[in-house]
Amino acid sequence: MPSVFLSTTSRDIPVVPERAALLFIDVQNFSCHPDGAEWAMMPPDERAQKRDPFLAHFNAETLPRMQRLQAAARAAGIEVMYTTIESLTLDGRDRSLDYKISGFNVPKGSWDGKVLEAIAPQGDEIVLPKSSSSVFVSTHIDYILRNLGVQQVIVSGVLTDQCVESAIRDACDLGYLVTQVTDACATFGPERQAASLNAIKGYCRQITTDALVRELEG
Repeated sequence: MPSVFLSTTSRDIPVVPERAALLFIDVQNFSCHPDGAEWAMMPPDERAQKRDPFLAHFNAETLPRMQRLQAAARAAGIEVMYTTIESLTLDGRDRSLDYKISGFNVPKGSWDGKVLEAIAPQGDEIVLPKSSSSVFVSTHIDYILRNLGVQQVIVSGVLTDQCVESAIRDACDLGYLVTQVTDACATFGPERQAASLNAIKGYCRQITTDALVRELEG
């Protein structure tokens, strides 16, 4: 492994594969499959406004980029990891207060808690169930990343302005250099996407899928 390289002056550090992990956030049946429970919870009018436009964009644009990232990371020897919303219990009693107030529960072991088949984990790639917005709050991912020697976290997932933002801020505060793959993240509509990317840019390096794949292949 290379020696410690962490910068104290810039976030614009190219990815060093031996020190990096690619983290997919909440790309799961619950929220990224048309039969996911997140949609079933919504009133019909809200579902019509959110589900179809979101999934159309996600399947046509975001998911293919996630697949390219996944393939490029595996080829480069980068640790590929996943987090999904999933309780540690069937009734969700361990969920965060926010998740309880929001009214949804993804029961332990349920179909909704599984990573979307299109980017399913291979071999012993790590999947961490979380019961709060930030994976750094409700899992031991920080401990795992440090054990793996990871200093750079590449982030892709949904929703850009919710769980993705939470992970980026927490990772940054814990001392990781974060690269957000902007067009491999998605939320409800272009206005929310643009506002989130603008709000979080001070915490991370932002790069497109094309640019990061070229970097990894170069």
